[in-house]
Formats: sequence, structure tokens, C-alpha cells
Amino acid sequence: MRIYDKLYCNGTWVTPDGTEQIAVINPTSEETLAMIPAGTAVDVDRAVRAASAAQPGWAATPHTERAAYCQRIADQLSARQDALADLIACEVGTPLRIARNVQVGLPITTWNCMPELVTNTKFEEYVGNSLVLRTPVGVVGCITPWNYPLHQITAKVAPALAAGCAVVLKPSEVAPLNAFVLAEIMEAVGVPPSVFNLVTGYGPVVGEALVTHPEVAKISFTGSPPVGKRISELAARSLTRVTLELGGKSASVVLPDADLHRAVTATVNACLLNSGQTCSALTRLLVSRDQLAAAEVIAVEAVARLPLGDPLAPTTRLGPVVSNRQRERVRDYIARGVAEGARVVTGGVEAPVGLDHGFFVQPTIFSDVRSDMTIAQDEIFGPVLVIIPYDSEADAIAIANDSRYGLAGAVWSSDLAHSQQVARQLRTGQVDINGGAFNPRAPFGGFKQSGYGRELGSFGLEEFFEIQSLQLPPA
Repeated sequence: MRIYDKLYCNGTWVTPDGTEQIAVINPTSEETLAMIPAGTAVDVDRAVRAASAAQPGWAATPHTERAAYCQRIADQLSARQDALADLIACEVGTPLRIARNVQVGLPITTWNCMPELVTNTKFEEYVGNSLVLRTPVGVVGCITPWNYPLHQITAKVAPALAAGCAVVLKPSEVAPLNAFVLAEIMEAVGVPPSVFNLVTGYGPVVGEALVTHPEVAKISFTGSPPVGKRISELAARSLTRVTLELGGKSASVVLPDADLHRAVTATVNACLLNSGQTCSALTRLLVSRDQLAAAEVIAVEAVARLPLGDPLAPTTRLGPVVSNRQRERVRDYIARGVAEGARVVTGGVEAPVGLDHGFFVQPTIFSDVRSDMTIAQDEIFGPVLVIIPYDSEADAIAIANDSRYGLAGAVWSSDLAHSQQVARQLRTGQVDINGGAFNPRAPFGGFKQSGYGRELGSFGLEEFFEIQSLQLPPA
């Protein structure tokens, strides 16, 4: 068991204000993996004041130097990729191969992108007689989730640092250990003191202290809609800028002329990635009513090809969910789906055979689901897919848009132009066309209650600038 008894502030490891610690639980063994500090409002104040003092100097640092730090961080992450993958597999339960390629590989890509993005950014440009400047927004508070912990940290911290903003990071207390590794890397590459600060703890204490601190200029948050709304309410009191990346209930629309086997298989894989603990997961599969039975068979076969077990085992494709609380939440939704009349095609509320220990949930597929059912509307955040039949293309589009969320989606058709036409009618921030791959340089974010603002690529970098105009006199 690892013991972390310090926070990272002002370029050094400091003793927390309080003595309370939080246990980090391995979801596979149910044993305590580590202990971390439960930070307090005093710790937040110390970190924010340190970041505020460092802000002018970091903002004045040439952007090429800031980009060079980002590149060195990427290099350090690459050197530690295997160890980090192992760590996150133990924290979150992500199978090791996926942890290496996604949980660590994507953050490395994002840090690597910063030099190019900074080079292509117009920090100054003339518009008529005005000199328009992109200036750092100021101290940024980053509040991140547990499902893709290092990726979500990176999606906020990397562009914030590249833009010239000092940062205070509050990672999820459920999977915080990778954040300590990142702090070690910040120290190792010589990021100036107080430009990056780490305070661990609970959301209602550390998170709210960060959101309400008068010297924080911007909050970037990824998490649940209820917490996002709370952050918006608190931030509104001081007009602190906020970027929110919240939940999703994304629809995969399979048009009648699509390759049904490919579309259904890919949707199942996308739904169950990281045991369904993905905000952009394709959790609603929409198929024409006359293809429903065939889609069910394909979906069951796809699940059978995803072995469930220890995430450190090389053959495992699905691990546990992150906590007992999450397991009970998912099981409750499965029970509710049955009670509301949906038909279980595979899976169920019972523990998987041979996996009574650990927070495992059977991958579950429902069919004959109506759009008004709870399991078709709520973000379950577990390995649960619902299959909803539709009667026409217009019906499919209406069902896909029948959600308070709008984060992601997919459209499948043998006619590429037609699939894009349908995709343009979906009220969602990102749509995969015929299995189009995730692009870490493209903007990521949602419509409706999936939040506002964008992360990743040049659009994500823009979130950390203020725009200033200098009106110049005639020459």
C-alpha cells in the first residue's frame, strides 16, 4: 500500500493543513491501494495564492518555452507509460492493454500536440486599427473525474499551461494516484514553482473552495451534471468563467442500408469500453424494427468476445467498475429496466460467474426498449446497452435527439453522404460516421446538459485565453 502524506504546492511537497486521509480502493481486489490527504479549504487557499503569485511570470514566459515544458512532460509520460498503465489499471479497473493505449496513450498525444498548437496560435493579430491579443485567462482550477483520470487531467492542464495559466488541480479522490505521478514529472522537468499545484480531497470541501476562491479566474470541470450545475451556481456569484464537460446518453443510429454486423459490433465495443464508464459511450443502439432480432444476436456474440476478469490479465477485455457504490448503482438500473418491461438479452443483476470478489457487473443488453424508459434516458455509467427499434429515419432521428444530453453519437450507412446528412440533424457535439476514430485534435464537448465549452485541439486551447483589443492611433 502506498502512503501519500503531502500535497504539491509552490514547487515542493508540503504537509497538508489537516490529518484526515482518504483510502483509494483497488476495484478488483477490494483492498486499499493507497492513502492520500483529504485537503481542506486552507490547502486550497495556499495553492491558489501560490498560483496567483506565479501567474504574471508564467504569462510573460515566451510561449515557445511553455510549449517546450509540455514536450518534456510528454517525454516523461512516455518513459513511464507501462508503469502508469499498471497504476491506472489498479485504480480504475481498466484492462491493461486499454490502459496503456487509451488511459496513458491519449494524454501523451495531447501533451505532444501542445508545441504545434502553440506555434499555430495567433497570440497577436491586427484587425483594422486594433491589435488583438490572446492573453492568459489567469489562475485555472481543474476538477477532474475518475474514469479516464490522466486523460481528463491532461485535457485541462496541458492547454492551460500552454496558454500561460497557472493551475491548481483537484483530481478525483477515487483515482488520484496518477495525478501524484504527474506532479512528480512537473517537478522533474523543472516547471517553475507554483505554476502547477495539486490538492487532493473531496469535492464539497476542496472542489467548492477552489470554485469560490476570488483569485481563481476559470474553472474547468468534468463530471456529473448535478455537480456541474452546482459549480455553475457557485461560479456565477463571482462570474468566474467555467467550462463543463458533463454526461452523455449517446445514440448509435444504424440505418437500414448499413453493414449491420459491423455497426452493432462496433457499438457494443464502444458502449462497453472501460466497463461502460465513458461519458461519450454509445449506450443506445437504434436499429430498424425489422432488423431488431438480427441485431440482438450480433450484440450477444460481440459481448461473448469480451472476456471479463482481472484487468492485469493479458486476455481480459472488461474489468470491474470502479467502486462498490458504482456497482450498486448499475445493478439498480438493470433491475429498473426489468421492472419497466425491457427484455434482457444477455447479462443481469447477478454477479458474474466466478467473480464474486471485486466490483464486477455482468455486461448487460436490453432490447424492446422504449425511449421513455429510465434506462434509455439516464446515464447509467456501466456496462449496459439498450437496443431501441425505430420505424422510419425520421423516427430514428427523433429518438436519438430525445435526450437531455448531447455529447456524442454515431451514424452508420453504406451511403457516406446520407450518413453525414443524418449526423447533421443530431443535436450532439461529436458524431462518429461509419466507425470514424476518436480524434484527440478535434473539439470535444456537448450540447444541452452535456455541458458547454470545448476541450482538445485548438478549440480547447482557446478556452484559456481572454481577448484584448488595443485600439491604435493612425500612423
